[in-house]
Amino acid sequence: MKTIQLGQSDLFVTPICLGTMTFGEQVDEATAFDILDRSLEHGVNFIDTAEMYAVPPRAETYNATEKIIGNWLTLRPGARQKLVIATKVAGPSRSMPWIRGGSPDLTGADIVAACDGSLQRLKTEVIDLYQIHWPVRSVPMFGSLYYQPNQAQATSIHAQLQALGALVKAGKVRAVGLSNETPFGVHEFVRLAEQHGLPRVATLQNGYSLLNRSVENALDETLHQLSVSLLAYSPLSFGLLTGKFDATGLTGPGAPAQARLTKFESTRKQRWGRPEALAAAKRYSALARAHGLTPLQMALAFCYNQWQVASTIIGVTSVAQLDECLDAWGTTLPPELLKQIDAIRWEMRDPAQ
Repeated sequence: MKTIQLGQSDLFVTPICLGTMTFGEQVDEATAFDILDRSLEHGVNFIDTAEMYAVPPRAETYNATEKIIGNWLTLRPGARQKLVIATKVAGPSRSMPWIRGGSPDLTGADIVAACDGSLQRLKTEVIDLYQIHWPVRSVPMFGSLYYQPNQAQATSIHAQLQALGALVKAGKVRAVGLSNETPFGVHEFVRLAEQHGLPRVATLQNGYSLLNRSVENALDETLHQLSVSLLAYSPLSFGLLTGKFDATGLTGPGAPAQARLTKFESTRKQRWGRPEALAAAKRYSALARAHGLTPLQMALAFCYNQWQVASTIIGVTSVAQLDECLDAWGTTLPPELLKQIDAIRWEMRDPAQ
């Protein structure tokens, strides 16, 4: 895999990124080490994590993922120099009182303190890509569809950028990014950075998959015009697009007991658990099989080959799953298949948006 420049930064990453939010909940430390080893062995140089992880979020597993990665780096001399490591500062609490006491804001001081904590847990001197996990503003995200104009007073984008700039100046962070943002948010972060000589966002990490192509509703134009790179998360829609729920549903007899959507009720209550999402996933699974592909191959190849995507974040719970995701690299989807994918989307839209 050739490496790709992230935005206008000096970071170059592989078009596949290892997502790690399962580490510390579904994945124990020993298995996480095996996954990290295999990923690096296959040349993947990009790892994404967050202070909030593991997922589903719980007070007991808060910060666990970063600690596991830090322990792995300590035991693998030389690995850090081969990697681009991204992590994220959590936005306002969203019913997680263990994060900054449940604060409804994300201040500049919060950003600096969170970064220092991540550096300590990751046992590294610098974070390559530091991202704001979700906006301070109330925007449509995580399954909500509509913007609400009544906004509570919160830390401004300019103030958040100033804090990020202080981290870059201090040598703690190389580049900055956003996650779960809107076209307006991306524009404002870029505009204010250029106006005030602050760090320009290099990336946006948003959900993107066959079940959620909402990025293509003008956000992709924003990213293209402003030279901000898309990091696509949940390309398999929490396993819906692997086909493993097609016959059983999420909780029926024979459903995979260790799958996130089966195991965690809190996850089923999110966008991935919608009946419409499963119905659409079944349609895509049938289409993939009709073309001689596994559902996973088609879903990942779709993301791997879309011009909008700089790097696709894959999350796994085993080395075998990782190998399957990496093996899908190089799969191409013929034009006729892409037309059929678009036809399903036209009919069923984005049920996991």
